[in-house]
Amino acid sequence: MNKKKMLAGIIVFGSIWGFSEVILGSLIAEAGYPSGGLMTGFFAIPILVLTRMIFKQPGMQLGMGLIAGSLRVFNPFIGCQICSAIAIMAEAMLFEIIFYGISTDFKELKNLTMQTSIGIISAYVIFVGGYIVTQVLTPIVAGSGFYLENLIVFMPRILAAGVLPALIATITVPTILMVKKLDLSIKDRLYYSTAVGITIFCWVTVIGSWVIFS
Repeated sequence: MNKKKMLAGIIVFGSIWGFSEVILGSLIAEAGYPSGGLMTGFFAIPILVLTRMIFKQPGMQLGMGLIAGSLRVFNPFIGCQICSAIAIMAEAMLFEIIFYGISTDFKELKNLTMQTSIGIISAYVIFVGGYIVTQVLTPIVAGSGFYLENLIVFMPRILAAGVLPALIATITVPTILMVKKLDLSIKDRLYYSTAVGITIFCWVTVIGSWVIFS
């Protein structure tokens, strides 16, 4: 894989992820639905699996998480920007850990049972793990300090919240893995121009909204 193409992929897919968390995630939250679980199951896990499958580059998804988390800091619609940014970055890191031993062509996931199982496990661990990391790091970053008793109180809620994205991933992960049968090649000139255009759109829209509505 061309390093330039991979870097462009990290930036554009990370920007799409961050943009979706800010715009779509905020709309879901404002409507009163569990945006964290829905976004993880319907968007974060699929885009992480899809990019691993297309680019076949371990470590790329962590870079995407850093980009998405950085963009999420500028969310003007919902508070706690830092905790959401940390959660996104933690999810990307956990994805890298979980999928470290799985080949980039996912040849181990030959049947629906295996695909569904990895969807359940990865979505649950990634969401719950990201939630826990957020609970630990956010108060430290904010300067208030971390207290274990506060985390323990929230653990039942955190563990229960992971069920929703895990259930969603039983559908989204097998669906994404079906895409590997398609030809997703794209000419370099079109690839880079499209990546630049999408990236600029995502960042301008989010930062513009942050300036206007903050």
